[in-house]
Amino acid sequence: MPELTLNNGVTIPQLGFGVFQVPADETQKVVEDALEAGYRHIDTAAAYRNEAGVGAAINASGIPREEIFVTTKLRNGEQGEAYDAFQRSRDALDLEVVDLYLIHWPVPSQGLFTQAWKEMEKLYQDKQIRAIGISNFLSDHVDTLLREAEVVPAVNQIELHPTYQQGELANKCRDLGIAVEAYSPLGQGRDLNAEQVALIAAAHGTTPAQVILAWHLAQGTIVIPKSADSTRMRENFGAADLTLTESELAAVTALEAGARIGSDPAVAAFTQF
Repeated sequence: MPELTLNNGVTIPQLGFGVFQVPADETQKVVEDALEAGYRHIDTAAAYRNEAGVGAAINASGIPREEIFVTTKLRNGEQGEAYDAFQRSRDALDLEVVDLYLIHWPVPSQGLFTQAWKEMEKLYQDKQIRAIGISNFLSDHVDTLLREAEVVPAVNQIELHPTYQQGELANKCRDLGIAVEAYSPLGQGRDLNAEQVALIAAAHGTTPAQVILAWHLAQGTIVIPKSADSTRMRENFGAADLTLTESELAAVTALEAGARIGSDPAVAAFTQF
C-alpha cells in the first residue's frame, strides 16, 4: 500500500477505510474485516458514535499498534472544549496516541475553529496526537487559520470525487504543504455509473470503484472509501495495484460537474450531537 509523508514527517497509508454511518454495534466486526483485508488506515469521528468499535477492533486484531493509522475528528459543538473532547475520543478509542485529529467542520458562524486549533496544537506538542489537521475547510477558512496557527495543518479532508473535484482548493492546500484527503471518493456511488469510468474498468478488467480510487491515488490524494461488505472492501483495496494511463486519468478528470453532495462548509452549522 503506498504511503504519503505528511508535512511533519509522519507517514500515512494513502488508501484508508472510512466508518461513516457504520452502526456502533457493527463497527468492530466491520473494522476487523477491513484490517483482515489489508487496510492499515482507519478513519472515524466523534460524530459517528463508533469510535469504541474502532478501538475494540484494533485491540482485538493482534496487529501491532504502530502499524495502524487512526484518524478521528472534533465535533462541531465541542470546538470550545477541544482539549477535553479529544480526551473523550481517545478514551473511546482506548488508545494512548491518536495518529491524526481533525477539526471536522469550520462552522464559521461559531468563530471557534482557531481557538480549537490552539488546543489541538497543545495536544500535538504533548505528543498525544502525531499529526493535526482540518476537514471541510474552504480557502478562506484555511487563510484565517494560518494567520493564527503555529502548526500548519497536515491534512485537509474534503468532499472530492470525479464530479466534484474542488481543484482550486486542493491545489492551494498542496502548495501550502497540506495533504488532500478525499471523503465520498466515489460520489456516494453516483460517479460509478459514468460511461468513461465503465469503459476504463472494462479495459482493465477491474471495477468502476477501483478505477476511481486509482484516479485519486494517482493524484497523490489520500482516499477513504467505505463499505461494510468484505468483498467490496477487498475490491477497493485492490485499487492500489491499478495504474491508469494519462488519457484514462484525463477522462475521469473530465467528469467534473460541480456536483456537491454534502453540506456547504461556508454555512454548515450543525452541532453533530
